[in-house]
Amino acid sequence: MQFLHGYYEPTLLILYEPLRTWPGRLAVRQDTCCILALSLNLQQRVHPIIWSFTNLPFDCTKVLAVPKPIGGVLIMAVNALLYLNQSVPPYGVSLSSFTDFSTAFPLKSQEGVKLSLDCAQACFLNHDRLVVSLKGGELYVLTLFNDGMRSVRNFYFDRAAASVLTTCMTLCEDGYLFLGSRLGNSLLLYYTEKADDVEEPSKKEEKTDGDVSDPPAKKKKMDVIDDWIASDVALIDPDELEVYGSQTMAAKQITSYTFEVCDSLINIAPCGKVCMGEPAFLSEEFTQTTDPDLELVSTCGYGKNGALCVLQRSIRPQVVTTFELPGCVDMWTVMGPCARKPEEKKESPDQGTEEKTGESAPLINTHSYLILSRTDSSMILQTGQEINELDHSGFSTQSPTVFAGNLGGDGRSYVLQVCPMGVRLLDGTRQLQHIPLDVGSPIVTGSLADPHVLIRSRDGLVIHLTLRGDPASTGCRLAVLRPQLTAVKSKILSICVYKDMSGLFTTQYQEPEEPAKQEKSSVPAKEVVEPYTNGTLDDEDELLYGESEDDPLGREASQIPVKEALPNKGNVFEVKEVKPSYWVFVARENGVLEIYSLPDYKLCFLVKNFPMGQKVLVDSVQVTASSAMKSGDKDKAHESMPVVHEILVVGLGLQHSRPLLLARVDEELLIYEAFAFHETQREGHLKLRFKKLNHDIILRTRKFRSQKPENEEEKLMTNQQWLRPFGDISGYSGVFLCGNRPYWLFMTSRGELRYHPMFIDGPIHCFAPFHNVNCPKGFLHFNKQGELRISTLPTHLTYDSPWPVRKVPLRCTPHFVNYHVDSKTFCVVTSQPEPCTQIVRFTGEEKEYELLERDSRYIFPVMDKFSLQLVSPVSWDTIPNTKVDLDDWEHLTCLKNVMLSSEGTSSGMKGYLALGTNYCYGEDVTSRGRIIILDIIDVVPEPGQPLTKNKIKIVYSKEQKGPVTSLTQVVGFLLSAIGQKMYIWQLKDNELVGVAFIDTQIYIHSMVTVKNLILVGDVFKSVSLLRYQEASRTLSLVSRDVRPLEVYAVEFFVDNSQMSFLVTDSEQNLLLYMYQPESRESCGGQRLLRRGDFHVGSAITSMFRIKCRLGDLPKQDRRLAASIDGRQIVMFATLDGSLGYILPVPEKTYRRLLMLQNVLVTNIPHYAGLNPKGFRTCQSQRKLLGNPHKNILDGELIWKFMHLSFMERNELSKKIGTSVTQILDDLLEIESYTAHF
Repeated sequence: MQFLHGYYEPTLLILYEPLRTWPGRLAVRQDTCCILALSLNLQQRVHPIIWSFTNLPFDCTKVLAVPKPIGGVLIMAVNALLYLNQSVPPYGVSLSSFTDFSTAFPLKSQEGVKLSLDCAQACFLNHDRLVVSLKGGELYVLTLFNDGMRSVRNFYFDRAAASVLTTCMTLCEDGYLFLGSRLGNSLLLYYTEKADDVEEPSKKEEKTDGDVSDPPAKKKKMDVIDDWIASDVALIDPDELEVYGSQTMAAKQITSYTFEVCDSLINIAPCGKVCMGEPAFLSEEFTQTTDPDLELVSTCGYGKNGALCVLQRSIRPQVVTTFELPGCVDMWTVMGPCARKPEEKKESPDQGTEEKTGESAPLINTHSYLILSRTDSSMILQTGQEINELDHSGFSTQSPTVFAGNLGGDGRSYVLQVCPMGVRLLDGTRQLQHIPLDVGSPIVTGSLADPHVLIRSRDGLVIHLTLRGDPASTGCRLAVLRPQLTAVKSKILSICVYKDMSGLFTTQYQEPEEPAKQEKSSVPAKEVVEPYTNGTLDDEDELLYGESEDDPLGREASQIPVKEALPNKGNVFEVKEVKPSYWVFVARENGVLEIYSLPDYKLCFLVKNFPMGQKVLVDSVQVTASSAMKSGDKDKAHESMPVVHEILVVGLGLQHSRPLLLARVDEELLIYEAFAFHETQREGHLKLRFKKLNHDIILRTRKFRSQKPENEEEKLMTNQQWLRPFGDISGYSGVFLCGNRPYWLFMTSRGELRYHPMFIDGPIHCFAPFHNVNCPKGFLHFNKQGELRISTLPTHLTYDSPWPVRKVPLRCTPHFVNYHVDSKTFCVVTSQPEPCTQIVRFTGEEKEYELLERDSRYIFPVMDKFSLQLVSPVSWDTIPNTKVDLDDWEHLTCLKNVMLSSEGTSSGMKGYLALGTNYCYGEDVTSRGRIIILDIIDVVPEPGQPLTKNKIKIVYSKEQKGPVTSLTQVVGFLLSAIGQKMYIWQLKDNELVGVAFIDTQIYIHSMVTVKNLILVGDVFKSVSLLRYQEASRTLSLVSRDVRPLEVYAVEFFVDNSQMSFLVTDSEQNLLLYMYQPESRESCGGQRLLRRGDFHVGSAITSMFRIKCRLGDLPKQDRRLAASIDGRQIVMFATLDGSLGYILPVPEKTYRRLLMLQNVLVTNIPHYAGLNPKGFRTCQSQRKLLGNPHKNILDGELIWKFMHLSFMERNELSKKIGTSVTQILDDLLEIESYTAHF
């Protein structure tokens, strides 16, 4: 359905097929599609049919309304393209020779074009040009030639580029085209028109003959143009050109387009198969953990967008070196005097500012000193080529340091050191100034925004220091100021000084259009990636993946002049230069957050009840009443208020244009983002508000009964600075969150806040960025054992995604991926489409190939050619000489690691790779398949090729009586589903000997085993449970589900001694079955009982089991650890690219969280008013007797409890008769058991 252009009333065009047909029935019934146009008269509520047309080709798929001045519609059929308009006869072209016999519609053959518009997407660029993306990702620009009568008389196809397989496309604004893809990365393309010169036809002729890559259609068109135009165009009078416009117009319209990639959105869907593997680059410091360290690898994409996705949930730093330095409580890195202005270092890293300097160019802004603070002293280390301790320097070493940083710019970087009783200003190691400060209590923290520093004492007294040039001497001096912040008001708990670069912090009233322009800073023009040259198609990486593999952060900006690249200045949001302003954020004990302007300390914003975590922070105007409250009431009011431990305001994103306010309140982290709000009436107050950003970070740690009460060290840690901003670590900027559960918070120029845990090193006390010759753009951190680690962030992963991810392009469709533990390699099965020009006929056992001879415009079908290859997880390159090609027409149906009994090993078992295949010759030929058993052996690698240490040895490969659809192992034997039977084989002397068999249902495609139990999934007939008895060598059916069900995947669900069976189906449900012979409805155990169901909303085709993660639980609670050890998580990946897990929980936890889930359904607003309870109920098209069993909690909904404010949490927990801490402990427990990868 489409609305048409050029009508007075809304006119809707509908494409429909009243009588259906299909390709096999075309001889009897063809041309079945019709269109009709309805005029919608909304006043009189009448909708007359104003135009209809019948007998269109049966394969019409899409309607596009042609904009004015041409009007009418384009109808895309699979093999034809039609233009229809109400008042003129139709015009259609055939795009391949299929139309000769598939339709009687009059079509003109489009010369030199052989393509199919099946699955094509299209979008108009202007009134007579549209971009068409074909099934294989080719981008064509289609030009419509119209004559004077508003009618199209010709089409012209120009192949512009090859890009991603497109699911949808839209024009964002002039010059920008968005290609959305389900199978690859979605891209934002920038297109430019390259007009061919009409002025010099002679030159054009030469070009045409010389340029072989042009399609013949283009050549023909140009020759025609040559005949029209006078031989010397300069002699034609300009007025004449206007009169005889249509012909020269036709010449001018042939323009080619170039497409360049501006940006891409990473996509890991569809995840067909997912498996666990071990990361290749794990620093040896992290290998002694109790839990295995794993990563997820999944297949994704299709065709040339095929890739492997390597997913890690937590960040694993690459450790350069480790020092033992016990007793350190905090640290800072500062730059020395030779460094450049520190602000330049903080430039956002993602704007293509990666320095492309060679090895010889020295690093700029390196950190010269590392200041370590102990409880009673400080230690100063000089960091150059090596790290040395400085004994004699201007730094204070006799007392602890509470804060340090760099002040002053322009070639001189002064170091500021704040101690509990004084402040020092140094130029390198030379002391410039020492200010002793005795303010009644020791100084505990500081905050710096060059040239302002604010320091706070334990009793909440604030002192303001400013760096000023000293005219008396050549150096600089600190000016001390005591701001009057503590007159009558409550004690100050935390301060933060902020330098605003976003322009949001303003007290002036602006016109409403202004702020929008400023905030929406789109990617600046200079960032367009180098233009894509549409010469050879080998260079498709850019247009396929949006970025090349080596450089995940985006290329160096290409030198396109801004004016040329962006002609439409009106719509483009410019990144304006903003004059920086300075602000102080003050959090008080009574829950008030104040913002003062610097340096005049004018109160510009005040929030009451800040620690309560409201959704929006609003400026409270009635200040006077609150401060005049009686002191007695005042104390009571904030006793129940959560305590603010620290606040941090930091500008992230593109050119620091996104101010974030982070606050650590009790054991929670609040994150707010500022947004412009110009309706504030109050004069001189900030015209903004803060919106809460939701996140799932849990800061609290689990409390065990055996644990000792909090000691001094831990108390000291909560008062410390946990929020550490960084400007450039491996090209990313953001905030590091220390504590027991450390997290990284990143924001790139795309402006999405990402948070990733780093639990691998346990609790982290302090953190500092470290830019050094031996560790460029790295960082330092202290763990609980007092080890100082110097590390870098691995750059092969992209962190601007929900989980850190790496996409490894394969350029062919991946079907299976499997980790081989013994050789530590991945086995990948891929297929490559090849045109099929022959058919197979069988005479008895003999094959005969018959070659098909067709005309030149015939499009041959494609066949998938399968192959198997080993891939090394070190570099994700394929291992040379390990490719196993399957035969033509042979499809691989399953790939499994199997442990088969073998006399050659001590355990009696040996690991092999088992493959099942099937020959697909067509419906006239009986299906046959092969079982192939491979062994991966270690050999001596070839010199200079360390990857060649693995080879594939084929142990067994023989044809079977039917198609091999699934394989697995059972107690050392190989179990195979062949046709309608299941066989058990024993591998003896490289031969398979039959042991047992059983007849089954229609088509078994998935089997899993535990000990001697076998769970099988049938494509239509649900699941069955089988058992193999070794003593009597029998394979027998134990129980089955009697209802029909289209199974997608099966897996066991284990909780200590209890086992049930998980099944996913075609209607995107997740079902839980149990074998309970003692229950009445199971008919003595013959039927499997459904005990739980849940609608996931995505198709799940791959699942695997993994043990719960214990962490340091065995040290704390041995009994609990023993019960958790037998509990298993089932991880799954969906075809939508989402990952999830199912975890068994104890009855008490289940009841508590079920009540919470029920109150959350009614008490929080849902997107678009949708009901999660209705959505998660099992969906089924078939009417079945029986009610949904539920019994599975919706984790996504329960986690929304974390996003509520403190008041709402208290209210909900009271409703269900429990406490907030109890619920948070339950969530934390689930989180820590499942924190794998």
